[in-house]
Order: sequence, then structure tokens, then C-alpha cells
Amino acid sequence: MPVTKAFLFSSALVLLTSAGCATARATTPGNVALRSDGTPVSEECPAKALEVMRYLRLVVGDAAWISLDANQMEVRPITLYEGPIESVLEEDLGTLSSPARLYGHVWTSGPQVVIRYYEAHPLEGDKVPICAVARLGKGQLRKRPESKPGTAILESPSASVYIVDAFR
Repeated sequence: MPVTKAFLFSSALVLLTSAGCATARATTPGNVALRSDGTPVSEECPAKALEVMRYLRLVVGDAAWISLDANQMEVRPITLYEGPIESVLEEDLGTLSSPARLYGHVWTSGPQVVIRYYEAHPLEGDKVPICAVARLGKGQLRKRPESKPGTAILESPSASVYIVDAFR
């Protein structure tokens, strides 16, 4: 009988661990559920990122200019690809000094590009979790009509990055 209980306990532990892994995987950048137009659904900012942003004194609404793609700085027009992106701060964002790197994910399927940032890499130090989005007024993150699937051609290589407490 003790062997059966041990087997059941270890089986339950494996199932719970597997469920935890599936949940974690579903919330990683790029694995966000999508709307019918290809844009990502709302996503909560992880508790750890909120904690780090408080420590860095980054508050909702803090903003700075960025180069959208570290590999295409000052290129006009710029082509962004669906998937991971590395952007560069052009000015300080709270306690993050320029030219810190921002790492996130680009979605190109909707009518305009959606970019969410999940990590910042200060000049000196390790990567830290954050929650931020790229924005540019007057519809300037709207894709040009000649954009092919999986890509977005934009007029500007720069945008603003805004600190958020959730992705909406």
C-alpha cells in the first residue's frame, strides 16, 4: 500500500508540475493569444516586472524615444519582422540610461504594428523585467500597404516607449 500512495503522490506531482510549465509557457513573450485581426489580447504585467519597475522608479506613463530596431537605426523606411526585437533607448527612461537595450516582441498581423517590451538591459548590469509598449502618434506605427505577411514597413525608425502596468 505505501508504494501505491508514493506512486500516486509522484504522479500528482508530475501533473501539477506539467500544468505549471504549460501555464508559464502560455505567458511568455510571443505566445500571447491573438485576436481575429492578428493583434495580441490583453496581458497582465508579471508581478516581478512591477516590483523591478518600482525599484527603478519607472511609473506608468514614463516615456522616452527609442530606435525601434538596433540593426536598422536611422534607416527609412524600416522593415520590422514578426517576432523578437531589440530596441535602443535614445534618451534616459527613469533610471535606465541611454543607450540601454529593450527586448520585446513584434506582432505585424494587424493594421498596425504592436510592440511589447518585456526586458531592459541597462548599460551596466543584468537584464531586468519590465512592461512597456512602443507608441507613435498620428497612426505612424501603421504598416505601409506593400508590407508582406510577417513584416511591417514603417515610415519612421523611431518611436516612443511607454511604461505600462498591463498590456491592453
